[in-house]
Amino acid sequence: MEPLHGQHTADDPVSVRLTVRTPDRMRELGRALAGLLLPGDLVLLSGELGAGKTTLTRGLGEGLGVRGAVTSPTFVIARVHPSLSGGPALVHVDAYRLGGGLDEMEDLDLDVSLPESVVVVEWGEGKVEELSEARLQVVISRTLGEAGHHGTGPDTGTDIDADAGSDVDDVREVTVTGIGPRWVNQDLSPLGG
Repeated sequence: MEPLHGQHTADDPVSVRLTVRTPDRMRELGRALAGLLLPGDLVLLSGELGAGKTTLTRGLGEGLGVRGAVTSPTFVIARVHPSLSGGPALVHVDAYRLGGGLDEMEDLDLDVSLPESVVVVEWGEGKVEELSEARLQVVISRTLGEAGHHGTGPDTGTDIDADAGSDVDDVREVTVTGIGPRWVNQDLSPLGG
């Protein structure tokens, strides 16, 4: 990944790519991500089944200090986790079973929840982008067979998460991209730990 320097416009996405070697590290990434989020932020999570979307959201919930165990909302579609610390609530949505775009999502009233909450939508790509002019897109992919591969930070070129002895099957590449005016010039390097 090219280091990111200088000023960006709303049309220039800000991005960082990380290597995450264990589920615990995925939760840590979620906690770090929570430190960047504000009420009104929309986060879209993409990745195959079992990639770590809910694990990341669990860490995000811990970082936001919300009530209740963060679990996959697959069968209830959405869960609201109120803040225990006066911060924003976490609205966790699983759009996997929803076929349509924003029309089908309207019944969830996400547009009402968005201004005072952090809304995280698993499987939301192509379905909820119209909710906000700005969003954080998180893509999680498995890197099977790449045990020696290490991610690098956006500005440092240093190893992000080099856990010697980690199981190759747990290794994930996570790309976090800020899209829209909210994320212009946002420093994503704290995600690198």
